[in-house]
Formats: sequence, C-alpha cells, structure tokens
Amino acid sequence: MATKKKKKVVCKWFKSTDKKTGWKKTQGMATRREHLLGATNKRQSLYKRYIQAARKIQSLANMTPDSATATKAEADAKYFFKRAKEAKPKKKKG
Repeated sequence: MATKKKKKVVCKWFKSTDKKTGWKKTQGMATRREHLLGATNKRQSLYKRYIQAARKIQSLANMTPDSATATKAEADAKYFFKRAKEAKPKKKKG
C-alpha cells in the first residue's frame, strides 16, 4: 500500500498595507530597483527612501517560499541598505 505525501500547509500571515511596488522577479535588476524606489514616500530624504525600499523587499524575501524570488529580493534589499549607508547624513561635530 502506497502512502500519500502530505502537502505542506503554508500560513500566509504577511499582509502588506503599503502600495504595490510593481516588483517582479522576471524584471531586470535596474527595473526592479526603480519600481521599489518609486513606491517610497517622495517627501522623505533619500536615506529614508532607501531604507523604506530595503524593508519592503526584505519582507518579501523573508516570507516567500520561492527560492528565485527570495534570492533576487535579498540582493535588492542588500543593494538598498548599502545605498542607504552611503546616503546617511553625517552628524555635525561641535
């Protein structure tokens, strides 16, 4: 008698309240990052926009079961965190 394999039940707990970014794993690197940055608040500084974009895509990377999506999302998140570090405002001494 053959045993049946159980399907893995995925609990989808993540609910995004932000506007849609237009990010797709099939897009080119520059296009994906342009869409992410375009989905951030334009009134904030570039540093804060980079952080917003990185957190949006990092949340996708953390919850997706697709390895290709996770890999590309993690790469984009690292890119935006690196850019944020470069754009961080310098503290004034004195």
